[in-house]
Amino acid sequence: MTIRVLVADDQDLVRTGLAMILDAQPGIEVVGQAADGLEAIEFARRLRPDVCLLDIRMPGLDGIAVTRELAGPDVTDPLPIVVITTFDLDEYVYGALKAGARGFLLKDAGSDLLVQAIHAAANGEALIAPNITARLLAAFAQPSRTPTQPTDPLTPREEEVLLAASQGRTNAEIAADLHISLSTVKTHLTSVMAKIGARNRVEIAMWAYTTARIKP
Repeated sequence: MTIRVLVADDQDLVRTGLAMILDAQPGIEVVGQAADGLEAIEFARRLRPDVCLLDIRMPGLDGIAVTRELAGPDVTDPLPIVVITTFDLDEYVYGALKAGARGFLLKDAGSDLLVQAIHAAANGEALIAPNITARLLAAFAQPSRTPTQPTDPLTPREEEVLLAASQGRTNAEIAADLHISLSTVKTHLTSVMAKIGARNRVEIAMWAYTTARIKP
């Protein structure tokens, strides 16, 4: 299955470069390129790509606003979003993830990490640049933040899946580690997200840190 990607960046050279990197990968096809936020929304709604790769700073609407329009909590059929930026600022990271992004990368992250993030988003998972993840989770683990309590207690198996997902393990790796099927992993993750009020694996990890299941 080919992953169809929309690339949005207001810098022509950057946008073209990202598109060339992705088009060169087997199983990935760039189906559109947008030069600003409004164009990104128009293309995304018309083309319905499997993943949208958005720059943070764009004219018209920035990447966070575009993410909110395409993947926010009020969107009935959200699109997977990966945000990419030159600026390693906490406010951008928090804003993008809160708006519904499944990935956050810096533009110097390298092609391998970029491709991993695209695949993760297409598979319903999340990938955050490693240098950002530690700081992000540490911030969410501060005592001043009160974690949401589960609507129902997590089962022992759900706790194991939660822990593994929070440590960045993929669904396939979790299945192998726990000797369960891939579909069972997905079922447990869906149940965990419903119980703790998380929308994606990043929010699962945040919840695990705020409840001290994992130490930052």
